[in-house]
Amino acid sequence: MSDNNNTRVDAPISLTDTAVKQILSIRQEQNIPEDHALRVGVTGGGCSGFSYVLGFDQQKENDDFFEVKGVKVVMDRAHALYLLGMEIDWVEGLNNRGFSFNNPNATSSCGCGSSFSTE
Repeated sequence: MSDNNNTRVDAPISLTDTAVKQILSIRQEQNIPEDHALRVGVTGGGCSGFSYVLGFDQQKENDDFFEVKGVKVVMDRAHALYLLGMEIDWVEGLNNRGFSFNNPNATSSCGCGSSFSTE
């Protein structure tokens, strides 16, 4: 990420401590380059209308950059509307293991928790 694009803004999302631990573990295990940040976003599709995007990527022109608990995060500015106030957690249970998304903007979500609707 180039310095002229690293304008930090207040983080529209939060990460739990368990999510941060898992993100840092994945970064190390997969040898993610230092110039990549955690990309959080949405994409059309899924059984409820939108699906969450979570992965490592380089910052792009329309991205905001922020840092949450030491994790560099990038997000397309247009996605903030759908994700403002969202908390990302890591859960490990008998029936579910993975990242969970607690999104106050979602009016409905699917049973798997990876897609949502705002209508």
